[in-house]
Amino acid sequence: MAPRPFRSTERDRSRRVLSQNFLVDRAAVQRVVRAADPDPAGLLLEVGAGRGQLTRPLAARCGRLTAYEVDPGVRRELAAVCAELSNVEHRQADFLAAEPPPEPFAVVGNIPWSLTSAVVRWCLAAPRLRSATLLTQLEYARRRSGDYGRWTRLTVSTWPEFGWRLAGRVPRTAFRPVPAVDAGILRIERRPEPLLPVAALPAYRRLVGWGFEGVGGSLAATLRRHHPPARVAAALRATRIASDTPVGYVWPEQWLVLFRLLYAR
Repeated sequence: MAPRPFRSTERDRSRRVLSQNFLVDRAAVQRVVRAADPDPAGLLLEVGAGRGQLTRPLAARCGRLTAYEVDPGVRRELAAVCAELSNVEHRQADFLAAEPPPEPFAVVGNIPWSLTSAVVRWCLAAPRLRSATLLTQLEYARRRSGDYGRWTRLTVSTWPEFGWRLAGRVPRTAFRPVPAVDAGILRIERRPEPLLPVAALPAYRRLVGWGFEGVGGSLAATLRRHHPPARVAAALRATRIASDTPVGYVWPEQWLVLFRLLYAR
């Protein structure tokens, strides 16, 4: 007898559309909460609150929490959790459509993995954001934090203002339904003071953009299109960057020194 075909339910299809994998392992929940290290007097926004698995322990450690969840299928469960917590506001809304708070705040969330880039962009653009602790696909968290020994354009271009690190790993078995890959806890922290003067940041980002566009065949060749060749060669020597080094292997710290040398007055 031929096997009966699998019939996905409406709920199954909704989870795929919303990229939902609920965190159910208590140890993993505590790992995320520890990595977030909420301010006991501060404002915290939770992205993708789901059924409130992270909401309760986060609320116990922060001043105020706003829990965002767009899925109407879990609205009743999340609303019940939030109703028991006096410092929590439940918003049945799309986090990405929300205006950033006018006061300092942090973001935490087991975010929909299909929306990772959009959530990260929202966080980086929020003027009063202090930190974001996001549960993402492990490969994404490793790439953004330089854990492979390589660095992405986004990480390098924002490095003067934000630190990026892999704050932990969560096995795929900690979720329901179980995803295909493990997760990583990505921690993005705004620096108390930028590593470069604010007025210099646009020029720094242009330099990084030129480097990652790769016009000219190498980082050295690309930079020579915008700066005197002798100055480029001296800056690369000073930063210990070989002329044939792939741009992704240039450390953020080397980019900062390279910028200071090339743009020194």
